[in-house]
Amino acid sequence: MSNQSGTFTLGDRTVKRLGYGAMQLAGRGVFGPPKDHGAALAVLREAVARGVNHIDTSDFYGPHVTNRLIREALAPYPDDLVIVTKIGARRDEDASWLPAFSPEALTQAVHDNLRNLGLDVLEVVNLRIMIDPHGPAEGSIEAPLAVLAELQRQGLVRHVGLSNATRAQIAQARRMTPIVCVQNHYNLVHRTDDALIDELARDRIAFVPFFPIGGFSPLQSSTLSAVAARLDATPMQVALAWLLHRSPNILLIPGTSSVAHLRENLAAAELNLPDDALKELDRVASIAGRSDRVSASPAA
Repeated sequence: MSNQSGTFTLGDRTVKRLGYGAMQLAGRGVFGPPKDHGAALAVLREAVARGVNHIDTSDFYGPHVTNRLIREALAPYPDDLVIVTKIGARRDEDASWLPAFSPEALTQAVHDNLRNLGLDVLEVVNLRIMIDPHGPAEGSIEAPLAVLAELQRQGLVRHVGLSNATRAQIAQARRMTPIVCVQNHYNLVHRTDDALIDELARDRIAFVPFFPIGGFSPLQSSTLSAVAARLDATPMQVALAWLLHRSPNILLIPGTSSVAHLRENLAAAELNLPDDALKELDRVASIAGRSDRVSASPAA
């Protein structure tokens, strides 16, 4: 089913636009082991069996949990599978999210990802900017990006991306090294990066929205629900289909720990949104603060 979502370039690889995000495979709060180890492995195997060839992860999910699950479930990896990871954060003993931007921490994170995924080189590494963990905030990223660029020169990382980034930080990064993707909070309701997506599309840079269907608090919208009912689809399928329609450079990584929910998400690739539905959905963000009741989770 993922085949019907179309493709886009990620670095020097071509991936299907509907991928999978592994974050929810870890325990509650993305901390500790999964509730059901076997079910987590089944989700990963089902995703690849259904054509997914872009999986998003990080060694700070768990920590170490999702990468080890990916290795157990999928290694030796299919030739077309692109695993994208991220560095720049760490987990404290109380499960809190902390910045990890020192050269030592960034270097260790790359080696942790390599070891736990069982890889010799990481295809794409996103630098997670933690100036404000809850959303993009201005500030220079020259020092941490220089560390990542050096690891790239050493052959441990093929391509570099950014996560939780502002337009100025993206411009700064592109002066230092090619950037193949930007991963920011974006969905039908949370559309701060509308202009940025279009700019990146012109330069053939992928935009990978996290929380594409609201994260741990699914999107709630009366308009979304009404459109879904008319199309005999779920609201989450409609939200994903809208993102696929929004711009050809958008790559989706909806996460789940359920095989049934995974199949439901992937079926969004088959959903065609008629013009009247698109017009209604395009208005959701603009009326979110008025008559349409909408909620979305903050960025993790």
